[in-house]
Amino acid sequence: MAGRLKFFAPDVAFEEAREHLPVILSKRGLLPAAGLEVLDAVSELVQTVDVESYSSFEEVARRRLLGRDLDDWPVLATALVLRCPIWTEDTDFFGSGVATWTTDRVELFLQGTNDR
Repeated sequence: MAGRLKFFAPDVAFEEAREHLPVILSKRGLLPAAGLEVLDAVSELVQTVDVESYSSFEEVARRRLLGRDLDDWPVLATALVLRCPIWTEDTDFFGSGVATWTTDRVELFLQGTNDR
């Protein structure tokens, strides 16, 4: 099943994660270096999407995120252009017009226990 899955992220996603992850992990008493190592491994599994591919959806993504974190527009724009769901724990995407999957749902899917 995992061989059929593809994961995408806007080109700025991993840069942003590398910026914020050490602070988040330190606050939780975890080692930032280990977290960044995992992030590097994950980035090998995810295809990045260049801004040229999703920028035409910037305006609609920003409109859908009004009153939420507008810095998230590249993620929503990427999902819109690729017509795919967003894997997130961030409630800012809920109700944005794109299906969202939380980690526990992705885990169920990968285990083959999803309803089809």
